[in-house]
Amino acid sequence: MLEAACILLRLQSPRVSRLAEVVQHERRGLVVDGYLGDRHLQFYYSPARRKLALDGVEQTNPREYLLLGRVVYFAMQDIDLVRGSAETRRRFLDFVALQTQVEYRPALRAYERALRSRNALLKAGGSRGREIEAFTKPLLAAGEVLIGARTQLISDLLPHAADAHRAISGSREALSIQYVCGAGGSFESSLEASRDEDARLRQTCVGPHRDDVRFELNGRGSEFASEGQQRTIVLALKLGAAHLLAERFGAAPLLLLDDIFGELDTQRRVALLAALPSRSQKLITTTTLAWWPAGTEARILRLGEGE
Repeated sequence: MLEAACILLRLQSPRVSRLAEVVQHERRGLVVDGYLGDRHLQFYYSPARRKLALDGVEQTNPREYLLLGRVVYFAMQDIDLVRGSAETRRRFLDFVALQTQVEYRPALRAYERALRSRNALLKAGGSRGREIEAFTKPLLAAGEVLIGARTQLISDLLPHAADAHRAISGSREALSIQYVCGAGGSFESSLEASRDEDARLRQTCVGPHRDDVRFELNGRGSEFASEGQQRTIVLALKLGAAHLLAERFGAAPLLLLDDIFGELDTQRRVALLAALPSRSQKLITTTTLAWWPAGTEARILRLGEGE
């Protein structure tokens, strides 16, 4: 249900990068249909085609549709933002940047197309210098947009995430977030310098597809943090994104919280609940309500035996 809400508003899954992986086995596609306020949103997806409608009118461009609602998704697997690969952290940057910066979506698509084509030529080997160069220019152009957007996003996100981290940790630790650019000081110069390495490894070795994010607590890398500290970093990141979206657009995002409260200790649970943007609608899944604060209002739907 949470994934469906995210796909309806953002046309992407919070769990996987390809919507084809969301389609049920032996089904041709998926359909999500719902309302945001009084706006009617409909989305059909299959590997063969997509169909997007807003208030019953089919949309050829998703821009107006995507301006309506914004989402922040919390899940237990988010610990991989600290422990996992750089790809997980890049996906987080993309998910937030696609909601905050209008130029990000076309730049990301253009970069991915140029990178696939360039890597295919490198993998084929042989003397393909002129063909590779034809894709190098659009790769650089789109890559510079991504680098600038991600740099700005980290700068905008840091104060919100640091405030959230202080609230959850009780001001015991200071969070720092650093953007680690995979293109070096100059993307163009780094790409030119890596030409021989690209040919040897048959892939593009530098660029935004190698970006990463580094987290520190009181000047020490997050790899030295305890599990509780690492989970606090993740919660601070997500809360920071929620507050950034609310500040940027004057409307709080939809918060999707997937069974995260049962795994938190009492102190972090109370702090997280208090730190959630009060104006946000919150959809929460849980296997137990034992943690639910007494007197807190909510509409509760119980799911069992398929109903």
